[in-house]
Amino acid sequence: MMAGSILRQTRLGLVGFALLGAHAQAAEPPKIAVVATGGTIAMKLDPTTHAPVPALSGEDLVSAVPKLKDIATIKVTEFSNVPSDYMGPDRWPALSRKIDEILADPEIRGAIVLHGTDTLDQTAYFLDLTLKSEKPVVLVGAQRNASDWDADGSRNLLNAARQILADGSTGAGVTVTLNHHINAAREVRKTHTSNVETFNSGDAGFLGYVDEDRVIFSRKSLRRQTLPLPERMPRVDLVSMYAGADGSQVRHAAATGAEAIVVEAYGWGNMNAEMHDAIVDVIAKGVPVIVATKVYNGRALPVYGFKGGGNTLLKAGAVFADDLTPDKARILTLIALPASKDRAALQALFDK
Repeated sequence: MMAGSILRQTRLGLVGFALLGAHAQAAEPPKIAVVATGGTIAMKLDPTTHAPVPALSGEDLVSAVPKLKDIATIKVTEFSNVPSDYMGPDRWPALSRKIDEILADPEIRGAIVLHGTDTLDQTAYFLDLTLKSEKPVVLVGAQRNASDWDADGSRNLLNAARQILADGSTGAGVTVTLNHHINAAREVRKTHTSNVETFNSGDAGFLGYVDEDRVIFSRKSLRRQTLPLPERMPRVDLVSMYAGADGSQVRHAAATGAEAIVVEAYGWGNMNAEMHDAIVDVIAKGVPVIVATKVYNGRALPVYGFKGGGNTLLKAGAVFADDLTPDKARILTLIALPASKDRAALQALFDK
Protein backbone atom coordinates (compact mmCIF):
# COMPACT_ATOMS: atom_id res chain seq x y z
CA MET A 1 0.00 0.00 0.00
CA MET A 2 2.79 2.39 0.99
CA ALA A 3 4.80 1.53 -2.14
CA GLY A 4 1.73 2.20 -4.34
CA SER A 5 1.15 5.54 -2.61
CA ILE A 6 4.77 6.56 -3.14
CA LEU A 7 4.53 5.53 -6.79
CA ARG A 8 1.37 7.58 -7.29
CA GLN A 9 2.97 10.60 -5.61
CA THR A 10 6.06 10.21 -7.78
CA ARG A 11 3.94 10.08 -10.93
CA LEU A 12 1.96 13.13 -9.80
CA GLY A 13 5.21 14.93 -9.08
CA LEU A 14 6.54 14.14 -12.55
CA VAL A 15 3.29 15.30 -14.12
CA GLY A 16 3.40 18.48 -12.08
CA PHE A 17 7.02 19.10 -13.07
CA ALA A 18 6.13 18.56 -16.73
CA LEU A 19 3.19 20.98 -16.47
CA LEU A 20 5.44 23.53 -14.74
CA GLY A 21 8.00 23.16 -17.52
CA ALA A 22 5.33 23.56 -20.19
CA HIS A 23 4.01 26.66 -18.43
CA ALA A 24 7.51 28.14 -18.21
CA GLN A 25 8.04 27.42 -21.88
CA ALA A 26 4.72 29.04 -22.81
CA ALA A 27 5.61 32.06 -20.69
CA GLU A 28 8.80 32.77 -22.64
CA PRO A 29 8.59 36.26 -24.16
CA PRO A 30 8.16 36.52 -27.93
CA LYS A 31 11.22 37.21 -30.06
CA ILE A 32 11.63 40.38 -32.12
CA ALA A 33 14.52 41.20 -34.44
CA VAL A 34 16.15 44.63 -34.46
CA VAL A 35 18.19 45.54 -37.52
CA ALA A 36 20.40 48.58 -36.99
CA THR A 37 21.42 50.71 -39.98
CA GLY A 38 22.40 54.00 -38.31
CA GLY A 39 20.86 57.46 -38.52
CA THR A 40 20.15 60.17 -35.95
CA ILE A 41 18.70 57.59 -33.58
CA ALA A 42 22.24 56.15 -33.32
CA MET A 43 24.06 59.50 -33.08
CA LYS A 44 25.51 61.47 -30.18
CA LEU A 45 27.31 64.79 -29.98
CA ASP A 46 30.98 64.58 -30.82
CA PRO A 47 32.92 66.18 -27.91
CA THR A 48 35.27 67.96 -30.33
CA THR A 49 32.93 69.19 -33.06
CA HIS A 50 29.80 69.33 -30.86
CA ALA A 51 27.84 67.97 -33.84
CA PRO A 52 25.90 64.68 -33.97
CA VAL A 53 27.85 61.74 -35.45
CA PRO A 54 27.26 57.95 -35.58
CA ALA A 55 28.11 56.61 -32.13
CA LEU A 56 25.69 53.94 -30.89
CA SER A 57 25.20 50.34 -31.96
CA GLY A 58 21.88 48.58 -32.13
CA GLU A 59 22.75 46.83 -28.87
CA ASP A 60 23.35 50.21 -27.24
CA LEU A 61 19.97 51.49 -28.37
CA VAL A 62 18.13 48.38 -27.19
CA SER A 63 19.89 48.52 -23.81
CA ALA A 64 18.72 52.10 -23.40
CA VAL A 65 15.08 50.94 -23.43
CA PRO A 66 14.76 48.60 -20.42
CA LYS A 67 11.00 48.21 -20.94
CA LEU A 68 11.70 46.23 -24.11
CA LYS A 69 12.80 43.19 -22.11
CA ASP A 70 9.45 43.21 -20.31
CA ILE A 71 7.60 42.43 -23.54
CA ALA A 72 10.06 40.63 -25.83
CA THR A 73 13.40 38.99 -26.34
CA ILE A 74 15.38 41.15 -28.74
CA LYS A 75 17.79 39.76 -31.34
CA VAL A 76 20.00 42.54 -32.72
CA THR A 77 21.66 42.51 -36.14
CA GLU A 78 24.19 45.25 -36.89
CA PHE A 79 23.71 45.87 -40.61
CA SER A 80 25.44 49.27 -40.80
CA ASN A 81 25.94 52.48 -38.86
CA VAL A 82 25.71 55.26 -41.41
CA PRO A 83 23.69 58.45 -41.86
CA SER A 84 20.56 57.67 -43.84
CA ASP A 85 21.81 60.02 -46.55
CA TYR A 86 24.26 57.20 -47.41
CA MET A 87 21.46 54.67 -47.89
CA GLY A 88 20.52 53.85 -51.48
CA PRO A 89 20.50 51.23 -54.24
CA ASP A 90 23.95 49.98 -53.26
CA ARG A 91 22.69 48.95 -49.78
CA TRP A 92 18.94 48.35 -50.19
CA PRO A 93 19.07 44.88 -51.85
CA ALA A 94 21.40 43.47 -49.17
CA LEU A 95 19.18 44.92 -46.44
CA SER A 96 16.10 43.32 -48.00
CA ARG A 97 17.79 39.93 -48.23
CA LYS A 98 19.06 40.15 -44.65
CA ILE A 99 15.60 40.97 -43.26
CA ASP A 100 13.98 38.10 -45.20
CA GLU A 101 16.68 35.80 -43.85
CA ILE A 102 15.97 36.94 -40.29
CA LEU A 103 12.20 36.62 -40.65
CA ALA A 104 12.56 33.07 -41.97
CA ASP A 105 13.18 32.04 -38.35
CA PRO A 106 9.74 30.84 -37.17
CA GLU A 107 10.40 32.17 -33.66
CA ILE A 108 10.85 35.76 -34.85
CA ARG A 109 7.55 37.66 -34.72
CA GLY A 110 8.72 40.63 -36.75
CA ALA A 111 11.56 43.07 -37.34
CA ILE A 112 12.31 46.64 -36.29
CA VAL A 113 14.67 48.54 -38.60
CA LEU A 114 16.52 51.43 -36.97
CA HIS A 115 17.14 54.07 -39.64
CA GLY A 116 17.78 57.76 -40.18
CA THR A 117 14.78 59.86 -41.15
CA ASP A 118 16.13 61.53 -44.31
CA THR A 119 15.64 58.44 -46.48
CA LEU A 120 13.54 56.35 -44.10
CA ASP A 121 10.44 56.54 -46.30
CA GLN A 122 12.44 55.46 -49.36
CA THR A 123 14.01 52.46 -47.63
CA ALA A 124 10.61 51.47 -46.26
CA TYR A 125 9.07 51.51 -49.75
CA PHE A 126 11.94 49.50 -51.23
CA LEU A 127 11.50 46.87 -48.52
CA ASP A 128 7.73 46.85 -48.93
CA LEU A 129 8.15 46.12 -52.63
CA THR A 130 10.75 43.37 -52.22
CA LEU A 131 10.32 41.54 -48.90
CA LYS A 132 8.74 38.10 -49.20
CA SER A 133 7.67 37.67 -45.58
CA GLU A 134 4.26 38.83 -44.38
CA LYS A 135 5.57 39.33 -40.85
CA PRO A 136 5.44 42.92 -39.62
CA VAL A 137 8.45 45.11 -40.38
CA VAL A 138 8.51 48.51 -38.70
CA LEU A 139 11.00 51.23 -39.54
CA VAL A 140 11.76 53.75 -36.81
CA GLY A 141 14.15 56.63 -36.41
CA ALA A 142 14.52 59.79 -34.38
CA GLN A 143 14.43 63.50 -35.03
CA ARG A 144 16.60 64.17 -31.99
CA ASN A 145 19.95 62.50 -31.36
CA ALA A 146 20.67 60.40 -28.30
CA SER A 147 22.53 63.24 -26.55
CA ASP A 148 19.40 65.41 -26.42
CA TRP A 149 17.61 65.37 -23.08
CA ASP A 150 14.29 64.76 -24.85
CA ALA A 151 15.51 62.28 -27.47
CA ASP A 152 12.59 60.51 -29.14
CA GLY A 153 14.33 57.33 -30.28
CA SER A 154 13.62 55.19 -27.21
CA ARG A 155 9.88 55.82 -27.31
CA ASN A 156 9.75 55.07 -31.05
CA LEU A 157 11.66 51.82 -30.56
CA LEU A 158 9.36 50.64 -27.77
CA ASN A 159 6.26 51.56 -29.76
CA ALA A 160 7.53 49.58 -32.74
CA ALA A 161 7.92 46.48 -30.58
CA ARG A 162 4.42 46.91 -29.19
CA GLN A 163 3.06 47.29 -32.72
CA ILE A 164 4.70 44.07 -33.89
CA LEU A 165 3.14 42.12 -31.02
CA ALA A 166 -0.34 43.62 -31.49
CA ASP A 167 -3.23 41.81 -33.13
CA GLY A 168 -3.61 42.92 -36.74
CA SER A 169 0.05 43.70 -37.38
CA THR A 170 0.69 40.76 -39.70
CA GLY A 171 0.03 41.35 -43.39
CA ALA A 172 0.01 45.14 -43.10
CA GLY A 173 3.23 45.51 -45.05
CA VAL A 174 6.25 47.55 -44.09
CA THR A 175 5.33 50.52 -41.90
CA VAL A 176 6.99 53.66 -40.58
CA THR A 177 6.08 54.40 -36.96
CA LEU A 178 7.25 57.59 -35.27
CA ASN A 179 5.59 59.79 -32.68
CA HIS A 180 2.96 57.05 -32.16
CA HIS A 181 1.57 57.26 -35.73
CA ILE A 182 1.67 54.19 -38.01
CA ASN A 183 2.19 54.91 -41.73
CA ALA A 184 2.16 52.63 -44.76
CA ALA A 185 5.48 52.55 -46.62
CA ARG A 186 3.94 53.49 -49.97
CA GLU A 187 2.25 56.66 -48.74
CA VAL A 188 4.49 57.95 -45.97
CA ARG A 189 6.77 60.96 -46.39
CA LYS A 190 8.89 63.23 -44.24
CA THR A 191 7.28 66.65 -43.89
CA HIS A 192 9.37 68.58 -41.36
CA THR A 193 13.13 68.94 -40.93
CA SER A 194 13.20 68.76 -37.14
CA ASN A 195 9.77 68.36 -35.52
CA VAL A 196 9.04 64.92 -34.07
CA GLU A 197 5.67 65.08 -35.84
CA THR A 198 7.33 64.75 -39.23
CA PHE A 199 5.98 61.63 -40.95
CA ASN A 200 2.46 61.45 -42.33
CA SER A 201 0.64 59.91 -45.26
CA GLY A 202 -1.12 62.83 -46.90
CA ASP A 203 -4.56 62.13 -48.34
CA ALA A 204 -4.31 58.42 -47.53
CA GLY A 205 -4.08 58.96 -43.77
CA PHE A 206 -2.45 56.97 -40.99
CA LEU A 207 -2.82 53.21 -40.65
CA GLY A 208 -3.17 53.46 -36.90
CA TYR A 209 -1.86 54.72 -33.60
CA VAL A 210 0.26 53.23 -30.81
CA ASP A 211 -1.55 54.41 -27.69
CA GLU A 212 -0.56 53.98 -24.06
CA ASP A 213 -2.77 50.97 -23.46
CA ARG A 214 -3.03 49.32 -26.89
CA VAL A 215 -2.27 49.56 -30.60
CA ILE A 216 -5.20 50.70 -32.74
CA PHE A 217 -5.26 49.85 -36.45
CA SER A 218 -7.71 51.91 -38.52
CA ARG A 219 -7.02 50.65 -42.06
CA LYS A 220 -4.66 48.76 -44.36
CA SER A 221 -2.98 49.99 -47.51
CA LEU A 222 -4.84 48.61 -50.54
CA ARG A 223 -2.16 49.52 -53.11
CA ARG A 224 0.65 47.22 -52.04
CA GLN A 225 2.53 45.05 -54.49
CA THR A 226 5.54 42.74 -54.28
CA LEU A 227 8.14 42.47 -57.03
CA PRO A 228 11.14 40.17 -57.46
CA LEU A 229 14.37 41.65 -56.15
CA PRO A 230 16.48 42.26 -59.28
CA GLU A 231 19.99 40.89 -59.57
CA ARG A 232 21.32 44.37 -60.27
CA MET A 233 20.20 47.92 -59.65
CA PRO A 234 19.95 49.98 -62.88
CA ARG A 235 20.88 53.63 -62.99
CA VAL A 236 17.73 55.76 -62.73
CA ASP A 237 18.23 59.52 -62.55
CA LEU A 238 15.89 62.07 -60.99
CA VAL A 239 15.62 65.46 -62.73
CA SER A 240 13.55 68.37 -61.47
CA MET A 241 11.45 70.73 -63.54
CA TYR A 242 12.13 74.34 -62.55
CA ALA A 243 11.28 77.73 -63.99
CA GLY A 244 13.43 78.20 -67.09
CA ALA A 245 14.64 74.60 -67.34
CA ASP A 246 16.17 73.98 -70.77
CA GLY A 247 16.08 70.17 -70.82
CA SER A 248 19.87 69.83 -70.76
CA GLN A 249 19.83 67.80 -67.54
CA VAL A 250 17.44 65.28 -69.09
CA ARG A 251 19.66 64.94 -72.18
CA HIS A 252 22.81 64.75 -70.04
CA ALA A 253 21.33 61.98 -67.90
CA ALA A 254 20.53 59.89 -70.97
CA ALA A 255 23.86 60.61 -72.65
CA THR A 256 25.87 59.55 -69.59
CA GLY A 257 24.17 56.21 -69.01
CA ALA A 258 20.86 56.66 -67.22
CA GLU A 259 18.65 53.68 -68.07
CA ALA A 260 15.51 55.60 -67.11
CA ILE A 261 14.72 59.12 -65.92
CA VAL A 262 12.14 60.30 -63.41
CA VAL A 263 11.10 63.92 -63.92
CA GLU A 264 9.77 65.86 -60.94
CA ALA A 265 7.12 67.96 -62.69
CA TYR A 266 4.67 70.67 -61.71
CA GLY A 267 0.99 70.12 -60.91
CA TRP A 268 -0.63 67.14 -62.64
CA GLY A 269 2.66 66.47 -64.43
CA ASN A 270 3.41 69.58 -66.44
CA MET A 271 6.59 71.26 -67.67
CA ASN A 272 7.79 73.74 -70.25
CA ALA A 273 8.36 73.22 -73.98
CA GLU A 274 12.14 72.77 -73.61
CA MET A 275 11.72 69.92 -71.16
CA HIS A 276 9.05 68.40 -73.40
CA ASP A 277 11.46 68.39 -76.37
CA ALA A 278 14.24 66.81 -74.30
CA ILE A 279 11.89 64.07 -73.09
CA VAL A 280 10.76 63.35 -76.64
CA ASP A 281 14.43 63.00 -77.67
CA VAL A 282 15.46 60.60 -74.91
CA ILE A 283 12.36 58.42 -75.25
CA ALA A 284 13.17 58.10 -78.96
CA LYS A 285 16.60 56.80 -77.90
CA GLY A 286 15.01 54.05 -75.77
CA VAL A 287 15.26 55.69 -72.33
CA PRO A 288 11.95 55.48 -70.41
CA VAL A 289 10.76 58.69 -68.76
CA ILE A 290 8.50 58.65 -65.72
CA VAL A 291 6.61 61.83 -64.86
CA ALA A 292 5.91 62.43 -61.16
CA THR A 293 4.55 65.51 -59.42
CA LYS A 294 6.40 67.55 -56.82
CA VAL A 295 3.05 68.60 -55.31
CA TYR A 296 2.52 67.14 -51.85
CA ASN A 297 -0.95 65.64 -52.45
CA GLY A 298 -2.64 64.37 -55.60
CA ARG A 299 -1.68 62.37 -58.67
CA ALA A 300 0.33 62.97 -61.82
CA LEU A 301 -2.24 62.80 -64.62
CA PRO A 302 -2.01 63.50 -68.38
CA VAL A 303 -4.56 66.32 -68.50
CA TYR A 304 -3.22 69.49 -70.14
CA GLY A 305 -2.75 69.70 -73.89
CA PHE A 306 -0.22 72.53 -74.26
CA LYS A 307 3.32 71.57 -75.29
CA GLY A 308 4.80 70.20 -72.08
CA GLY A 309 1.40 69.50 -70.55
CA GLY A 310 0.75 66.00 -69.29
CA ASN A 311 -1.37 65.01 -72.29
CA THR A 312 1.41 65.85 -74.76
CA LEU A 313 3.94 63.96 -72.62
CA LEU A 314 1.69 60.90 -72.60
CA LYS A 315 1.50 61.02 -76.40
CA ALA A 316 5.30 61.27 -76.48
CA GLY A 317 5.48 57.97 -74.57
CA ALA A 318 6.05 59.06 -70.97
CA VAL A 319 4.89 56.96 -68.01
CA PHE A 320 2.88 58.67 -65.25
CA ALA A 321 3.72 57.94 -61.61
CA ASP A 322 0.21 58.35 -60.18
CA ASP A 323 0.48 59.58 -56.56
CA LEU A 324 4.00 58.33 -55.87
CA THR A 325 6.48 60.99 -54.82
CA PRO A 326 9.34 61.45 -57.32
CA ASP A 327 11.84 59.59 -55.14
CA LYS A 328 9.45 56.67 -54.68
CA ALA A 329 8.66 56.65 -58.41
CA ARG A 330 12.40 56.21 -58.86
CA ILE A 331 12.44 53.27 -56.44
CA LEU A 332 9.64 51.46 -58.26
CA THR A 333 11.50 52.07 -61.54
CA LEU A 334 14.74 50.71 -60.05
CA ILE A 335 13.05 47.42 -59.23
CA ALA A 336 10.83 47.12 -62.32
CA LEU A 337 13.22 48.23 -65.05
CA PRO A 338 15.46 45.13 -65.19
CA ALA A 339 12.38 43.05 -66.03
CA SER A 340 11.00 45.33 -68.75
CA LYS A 341 11.38 48.75 -70.34
CA ASP A 342 8.01 48.41 -72.05
CA ARG A 343 5.93 51.52 -71.46
CA ALA A 344 2.64 49.68 -70.95
CA ALA A 345 4.21 47.25 -68.48
CA LEU A 346 5.75 50.08 -66.47
CA GLN A 347 2.51 52.08 -66.50
CA ALA A 348 0.59 49.06 -65.21
CA LEU A 349 2.89 48.89 -62.17
CA PHE A 350 2.41 52.58 -61.41
CA ASP A 351 -1.36 52.26 -61.80
CA LYS A 352 -1.64 49.28 -59.48
